[in-house]
This record gives sequence, structure tokens and C-alpha cells, in this order.
Amino acid sequence: MSRTTHVVNVGEVGNARYPGGLRALGIGIGWRPEIAEAVEALPGIDWVEAVAENVCAGHLPDSLVRLRARGVTVIPHGVSLGLGGAARPDAKRLADLAERAEALGSPLVTEHIAFVRAGGPLTASPTLEAGHLLPVPRTKDALRVLCENVRIAQDSLPVPLAVENIAALINWPGEEMTEGQFLAELVERTGVRLLIDVANLHTNHVNRGEDPATALDQLPVEAIAYVHVAGGVERDGVWHDTHAHPVSTPVLDVLAELRSRVSPPGVLLERDDNFPPTAELAAELDTIRATLAGPGPERTSTTLSGRAVEATETSEASNVPRAPEASPADAPTDPARERLALAQTALLSALVAGTPAPEGFDSRRLAVQSRALAGKRAEVVAKVAPDIPRILGAEYHAAFLNYAKSRPMRAGYRRDALDFAEHLLIADRPEDATARRELTRWWRDRSGARPPRRATRMVRAARSVLVGR
Repeated sequence: MSRTTHVVNVGEVGNARYPGGLRALGIGIGWRPEIAEAVEALPGIDWVEAVAENVCAGHLPDSLVRLRARGVTVIPHGVSLGLGGAARPDAKRLADLAERAEALGSPLVTEHIAFVRAGGPLTASPTLEAGHLLPVPRTKDALRVLCENVRIAQDSLPVPLAVENIAALINWPGEEMTEGQFLAELVERTGVRLLIDVANLHTNHVNRGEDPATALDQLPVEAIAYVHVAGGVERDGVWHDTHAHPVSTPVLDVLAELRSRVSPPGVLLERDDNFPPTAELAAELDTIRATLAGPGPERTSTTLSGRAVEATETSEASNVPRAPEASPADAPTDPARERLALAQTALLSALVAGTPAPEGFDSRRLAVQSRALAGKRAEVVAKVAPDIPRILGAEYHAAFLNYAKSRPMRAGYRRDALDFAEHLLIADRPEDATARRELTRWWRDRSGARPPRRATRMVRAARSVLVGR
């Protein structure tokens, strides 16, 4: 589809779309417990974004409470809905996200255009968890399913929803749209807002040959709620969106490209690991501010100077799409969902369970993605269950990667840690008796059951061999 790019200012975007008017967000940073003190100390922070699944609505972290008391906006950022998956969004996950938005007094919530699990009833197979955001095929089937899932989420949330473009290492065969066209159609059909990650646009440029400028030309920039900026690193011709490195010049160049088209209501620096000193975070934020101060759209009445800008009252903006009424739920048998479910399950199974690569995929890229998923699992399990790597020592990483080759996650990372420990105990590992006893105690204290006896271990080991065939 073709689309004319509109130039709009911060005030117009905010007031036109959201009931009662929405102030510009300004400059923000991703709030993480590891840098909570630094975030509170940083000058010129107007808002923060917190991973929704890491926040308990009834027991908000003291740091977020203090930030809110200072007038800092807090936005929950979800990572587990899987709006791009074949299944409809889980009602409990939606309720939890809504609860967090209300507890934080947030003006909107955000999620991703991705699938994070596959299998289940639609394929009559076990549910597989990716533990990562995986790309949705840019096809008519996938768009139709995504639009309905977005409408379901919109109807369940107390505030507007914005969805984020993701980074990917792999291309789906037979795609029918570019990323810009896909996002434009999504906005036109649902009225959903966009969270544009310029680092992900750069990642997809390196890994998939997609031109960021072309994507920005095709986007409905008037639908942008805010922007993510993050760092990464290139290894062997592959860009890894790590959120653990400084923001690079190419990513800032994409931000400048976006700024030349629209004054974004908010821009946020993401950092998830390898956290630098506060001064370095402040310097990165200053660089982002300098980039936003560059050439912008012709009609710019407000800019992001490091402080929040109140949107002026306007009555309407005809170039902002409105959300149509949600369509009724499909019949139990939905061919588009079934086709998408089969395709996503085949891909995820190849990535996390060692099954053959589906036809049309680059097997080399799938191998890179598979190793990345296993490596991330190992890192996250080490964080949620630090006693395991402490007990195993230098053996931990190799042991976990070997475990992960054919054993997908069946729930969250805490369940994964328990399953890994049980897997080791079934195999009479670790070899050191003292370490094995300590791991046994750890497993027993958290699983609420006795460690598997020898006969049980033999049965489970035999079963795992049969399942792996």
C-alpha cells in the first residue's frame, strides 16, 4: 500500500489521539532494579519504562514510588503477551498488565509485535516457550491474526496500547509486505499506537538487508507514541541487539532520520545489562538530546529538550487513524490461526527442540538464532537462580547449553531452573558429591518434592530418550 508521510508536532499527536489530552513524555530511561539509584539521580529524566512482568502491582518498588511522587511518568512495558502468536492473548496476562497500568497511573502500556510461544491446542502439541521475542511473518494471515489480538488487548486495557517493532536474525519465506507496510496496515486497521525502536531498525538493516529510511517512509509516523534507543554489537556480520553496549552512531543516525520526519512525543534509552556508571548513562542521554535537536520536520512547535512539554489543547487531527470497533471473536476453527500456528510451531521447534529447519529458512541463520536463544536462557536462569551457577562453577554454561539443545522451556525461567536442576540430578550430576548434595537441597527446597529416586530417574531418563527421537 502507498502512504503519504504526515508531519506532525508533539502537541498534535498527544491531544488528537488520547481522551483528555496527553502530554509529551520527553526524555526517559528504562528503569531496572540494578540502576534504580542511578535513574533517580540522573538529571532531566521525565519518564521511565519498567518491564511489566517484573513489577508487582501490590508491592511497587520503593524507587518507582519515589519517582512517581516526583511527577515522573512510569509506563509498563510487557514482554510475554505474544500478540503476534497464533493463539488469542491470555486473559490472565492481560488482566495483570491492566492492573500494573492502573497501579502505576500510566498513560499507556506497551508490548511487542512478536510471538513468544507456539504449539498448544491449535496444533494438538505441547506448548513451547521461546523465552525471547520472535518475528511475525509479514503475511495477510499473520496480519489478520495480529489485528484481532491487538483489538482484544485494547478492549482489555484501561489505557491506550502501543506496540513495538522487534529485531530479528531470520527472515520468513514468502513474506508479502515490508515492515513499514505491515505496521502501516496494522495501525490503519486497529488504531493502535506504535513504539518504534530505532536500534531494531538498524539491527534488521544489518541482519536482513532492510533499509531503515524506507521503513520510516512507509510508517504512519503520526501514530508513534514514543521511541526506543539502545546499544548492540556486531559479530561475524551479525548485529546483536544486546541492550548491554553504548548506543552506536548508526543507531543515532536512524534516530536522526526519524526526527527529520516527526517530533517524537518521547524517546527512551534502554539498557538491560552490563550497566555503566551513572555519568556514562547521563552522557548517552545528552547525545540523544543532541540528536533530537538536529533538523526536524517543517512544522515543529515543540521539541524534546530534556523536560516534558505539555500538549496544547486541540479538538481533532484528521490524519490520526481511529480504532474501529472490535470484531466479534472468530469461530473456534479459524483457518488463518491454524496455518499460523503450524508455521510458528515448526519454526520454534527447530530453534529450541532440535527439529529440522522448516522449508525456506536459512539453516545457518536458524543455527545462530538457536544458539542465541540457548545463551539467553543460560544467562537468565543464572540470574533468577544464582545458586545453580555457584554450585556448578565453571561447568554451568556448558551443562546448561547441552541441556537446552532438546529441552524447550515449558513455563517461565524459574521453572526452567528447576527442570535443569532435576535433569542434572537424574543423571547423577554434578560428579562432586558435595555439590550434588547442595543442588539436591536447593531443588527440594523449591520444588516441594523429594529428589527423584534411582528407579524414577531411570524411568525419566528412558522417557527423555524416547521423546527426543
